[in-house]
Amino acid sequence: MLESRNLSETLGGAPADVEVRLALYRSMLEMRAFEKRANDLFLQGLVKGTSHLGNGQEAIAAAYGQAMRPGDYSFATYRGHNHTLSRGVPMAPVMSELMGRAGGLMGGKGGSMHLTSVEHGMLGCYAIVGAHLTIANGAAFSAKYRHSDAVTVCFFGDGATNIGAFHEALNLAAVWKLPIIFVCENNLYMEYTPIAAAIAVEHPAADRAAAYGLQRIIVDGNDADEMLEIASVTIERARSGEGPSIVEAMTYRHGGHSRADPGTYRPDAELQEWLARDPIPQYRARLEAAGVDLATLEAIENAAVVAVDAATEEAKASPLPDPSLIERDVFADGGAKWRN
Repeated sequence: MLESRNLSETLGGAPADVEVRLALYRSMLEMRAFEKRANDLFLQGLVKGTSHLGNGQEAIAAAYGQAMRPGDYSFATYRGHNHTLSRGVPMAPVMSELMGRAGGLMGGKGGSMHLTSVEHGMLGCYAIVGAHLTIANGAAFSAKYRHSDAVTVCFFGDGATNIGAFHEALNLAAVWKLPIIFVCENNLYMEYTPIAAAIAVEHPAADRAAAYGLQRIIVDGNDADEMLEIASVTIERARSGEGPSIVEAMTYRHGGHSRADPGTYRPDAELQEWLARDPIPQYRARLEAAGVDLATLEAIENAAVVAVDAATEEAKASPLPDPSLIERDVFADGGAKWRN
């Protein structure tokens, strides 16, 4: 039974090889640099609407991105920039989408909360809390029905565990033994409300797993190695026909719920404690201790900045969408004439 603590001992797995760990570090760095730039562009008035940043939570998306295969499926919440990038979606069309440009993933019409790239197995970020869990079941069922070995990974926040769709999705996934992993990114707050103020159990995902015959899995979501290990195990379990898993990854967002939220409701001591557990410098120190030379690490760090700079310039150069396309993708035939 996979339990919450000392996962490396519980699973008996060896640490990932150096190349995999460097790829994991690269992925986290690119996510952090991308979101910092997105915030800067928002302050310049170039990113439209709101968006929800995942600074501090990168290890979760990066680890599953490393463990998944190209044919697998991802579903995420409105805080889905990191999950999108983790599947290999290029930065430029993601940045263009945030800026509402024609070169964006959805032609500039979806924005930050609706990133989708079917080509990369990223089947959407969803703005309605918990709504995507049942849709993710559909993708997992399609793989099982087609005798494909594709695995679905569905990410959601701790607040979604009080949504009816959460319980419906887990129950059906367990009954049908679907190849799906539900990953709860527990950042301690449901928007502005601490978990203890609204949920009767300490771990809103893991503590409810037994009700659906699933194992209780809690993992340090800020430990990239631990996340990679649990990602690999749960994906292999699903791919081999053993059914679903639910993982509760403990993490913390560095900023507020969205750009409109300064996050002042969080105790300063709590914030400082979690900032000290930032997954990126923590992982860099671990790689150094493992013998990775500084030149290699600095090259990866510099490359992330260069990549974001290039994506930013490409997005800025992309034109605004043609107004004539306003009804495209809204109705099946590309227009609204059928209504008349």
